[in-house]
Amino acid sequence: MSTASEPHVSVLLGPLLRAVQPVEGVWLDGTFGAGGYSRGLLEAGATKVIGVDRDPSVFQMAQSWAAQYGDRLRLVEGTFSDLDTLAGEPLDGVVLDLGVSSMQLDQAERGFSFLRDGPLDMRMADKGPSAAELLNEAPEALIADVLYLYGEERASRRIAKAIVAARPLHRTAQLAEVVAACLPRPKPGQSHPATRAFQAIRIWVNDEFGQLVAGLSAAERALKPGGKLAVVSFHSLEDRIVKRFMQARSNSAGGGSRHAPVLAQEAPAFTQPYRRAIGPDDAELAANPRSRSSLLRVAIRTDAPAGRVEGALLGQPLLPERRG
Repeated sequence: MSTASEPHVSVLLGPLLRAVQPVEGVWLDGTFGAGGYSRGLLEAGATKVIGVDRDPSVFQMAQSWAAQYGDRLRLVEGTFSDLDTLAGEPLDGVVLDLGVSSMQLDQAERGFSFLRDGPLDMRMADKGPSAAELLNEAPEALIADVLYLYGEERASRRIAKAIVAARPLHRTAQLAEVVAACLPRPKPGQSHPATRAFQAIRIWVNDEFGQLVAGLSAAERALKPGGKLAVVSFHSLEDRIVKRFMQARSNSAGGGSRHAPVLAQEAPAFTQPYRRAIGPDDAELAANPRSRSSLLRVAIRTDAPAGRVEGALLGQPLLPERRG
């Protein structure tokens, strides 16, 4: 995680650009953020990049440099779950950098960080209910499910009970204090006790897993034969969805098991040029500690018709209210 004085650094940019060479044609950056991937793609040879983000504030921050690329860079407000519609044309490549950006974490008023007191918001766009509204109204059992399924928080029931007892909550510091009181004090080098809870609630507020499943399918529809899909994830739940999607759509998912059912498909929609995910090297880890947990996966589109895979088969964590 960067500090407020450090610029946002795009994780795995170098490995990504090397993995998708040659960079040419029309690309879509579905998580524009600070524009690092878009700029990298343009400098590497992309004819045009369509930068998509659900957070309109990022486009204001890009005004100081975006004009130098002229009509080679088109900025569009929206979610990458609709990227095929937002693109409006077939694509040669799609890049997705999942999760929350360090810029958003650094802005206390956005309510993403347990390290900076601010309104308990967590919305990536100024739409839908905030974290405070959801936590102050949801049943205790639902909050526990969110913490367990989206944050892998083993103390989910204890924390959910404490959240309900402390309502109403309006500030990130309040929530962080409630969570920390339910857990042992961290040892040196361990993460803040509220890390998993804040991750889970942020994912809930922004429907990040639903957006990811929809976005992967949208990329499949939008990419030309030979088009490249590159996805950078930061935790195991995201990476599991991406990995299983690429396996399923390339017919390389194996025989399945009771944990991961067989994912049937007539013709592969993708090939996978790399057997494993690509992680940061020592130089990037030293320069950018945020890259520590990052993983890059790449797939190349075939000429097979686009299909659809249900999120449950990709390991998407589903709240009880969304199961069916």
